[in-house]
Amino acid sequence: MFKPYANDDDVLNIQGDAMTVSNGTTRVVLNGTLELTQDQRGLKAALALKDAVDAIVAALQAHPGLPAKVKEEPDAKPGVVQNPFQ
Repeated sequence: MFKPYANDDDVLNIQGDAMTVSNGTTRVVLNGTLELTQDQRGLKAALALKDAVDAIVAALQAHPGLPAKVKEEPDAKPGVVQNPFQ
């Protein structure tokens, strides 16, 4: 289950990888183009998007002392991984 703002690792894919919802501790980023066609596939995608947005709204509403604006910097700084081939 997608838990908004829980970590910097989770990614939710909707309709394959047409739309991605990337988690962060200070922001959630939605990327892609999602076609909501008038069929079962479109309904499934729309419900997945609704679930994600509902979870984001619930997390924001439950946050005590929600700031007016977060800092304009990315969440986690990318780490350096030692090369295993050296």
